[in-house]
Amino acid sequence: MANRRDFFRSFAKPLSQTKEESPLLVRPPYGESESAFQNKCPACESHACVTSCDEKIILIGEDGTPTLTFKQNGCTFCEACAEVCPEGVLSLAHTYNSEQLNAVFRISLDACVAHHGVICNACKEPCIDDAILFNGMFNPVIDDNRCTGCGFCMARCPTQAISYMTYEVETKTEEGSNEPE
Repeated sequence: MANRRDFFRSFAKPLSQTKEESPLLVRPPYGESESAFQNKCPACESHACVTSCDEKIILIGEDGTPTLTFKQNGCTFCEACAEVCPEGVLSLAHTYNSEQLNAVFRISLDACVAHHGVICNACKEPCIDDAILFNGMFNPVIDDNRCTGCGFCMARCPTQAISYMTYEVETKTEEGSNEPE
């Protein structure tokens, strides 16, 4: 008899992120801008953001910039990466990027077992923002207004039914309007 995880995975059609679908990377919180990641991070030799992350979700990508992976955990917005960044790309002064990652999460209706009548709330349990809503015991959806993009739901989904799309980390002025990149 197969184990429980194999049972749930049998329902899934694996979702993958490709460069064509999502060319931008999920960045750690407290980021200055996408151009700062591209210009300053490749020269950083300390990779202090990686070693400071208790959740072990910050990796250095092929381009030499920090990116997040949600295979095992999510982001707790603990501020550790911003406190140790020697280049100032990640900084607590960047409050406009301190409560939301640059990703929008979605649940696949085809891959989610709850959408097929199986009682499963693995994605809802770790969501501290109450961003995953259920219609009864089934049909979970992610409330974009509540979701911070932390990624804990993605790490916990037994069928890999949760994916994300990224958007560019924005720079904002003091008044809160976006500055052109």
